[in-house]
Amino acid sequence: MTTALPHRPIAGILWMLVTGLCFIMVTALVKYMGPRLPAAEAAFLRYGMGLIFLAPIISSFKSAHLTARQWTLFGVRGFCHAFGVILWFFSMTRIPIAELTAMNYLAPIYVTVGAALFLGERLALRRIVAVIMGLLGAAIILRPGFREISEGHLAMLVAAVVFAGSYLLAKILADEVRPGIVVSMMSIFVTLSLAPFALWVWIMPTMQELGILFLVAIFATAGHYTMTLAFAAAPVTVTQPVTFLQLVWATALGALMFSEPVDIWVIIGGFVILGSVTFITWREATLKRVITPNTNATKV
Repeated sequence: MTTALPHRPIAGILWMLVTGLCFIMVTALVKYMGPRLPAAEAAFLRYGMGLIFLAPIISSFKSAHLTARQWTLFGVRGFCHAFGVILWFFSMTRIPIAELTAMNYLAPIYVTVGAALFLGERLALRRIVAVIMGLLGAAIILRPGFREISEGHLAMLVAAVVFAGSYLLAKILADEVRPGIVVSMMSIFVTLSLAPFALWVWIMPTMQELGILFLVAIFATAGHYTMTLAFAAAPVTVTQPVTFLQLVWATALGALMFSEPVDIWVIIGGFVILGSVTFITWREATLKRVITPNTNATKV
């Protein structure tokens, strides 16, 4: 007879706070590095360096006994996620940190819609309203007709859709393969998918740029690890609301380090999106099903 692990909400909240700080550091480092390196090359170097952290578990791949179908799904997911990562790196150097952080919250909204379209999930009225509220939050941030919508904004909108598709494929694979294999295969296939795009636009990176991207790989890997610890310590309904602090930190970071103006509409829109995501997550927990990811789960 197995016993459920005890919930430790304080530990879960603390680990999610650390997760948020790790991902904010990823954002800050990429922003600091600037747009000199092409987005595909920067993304490739980030993931290529991240493969170092997979070395201890490579031996476990042999025992996974993956089928041809699973290999195909891993490949498709890797290509989709690679495309999203390129768009994310492109957006990061062109729009304010707070706007990118707020728009990243859209991915779980798209996952909810995708689960209904492709996984047969039922979209109840409350979930439809929550999705509409999430899209309204995006409209508040972008305010089409009242401000210029740059190519960075458009790239981030598409990136959120692509990341949602990647998560849905991960959801399918996670029901068949150990989580560690799912994460590792994503890193490998994303790196392979990024390679031809990186070579196409390759320019010689400086030592400083390589150092920054290695730090990005460290913080991104640490963020995914601490997120796993947070999920193990407490339900997602406890840890999800903590993610809103990333928007606060991103706004402060953009203002203090990069002289980005504080846009109250971005804050309001971010809260509207995150509120809808939190409601959907709470409803799924109440119904004892988990489709919508934590907002950190789609990070690079």
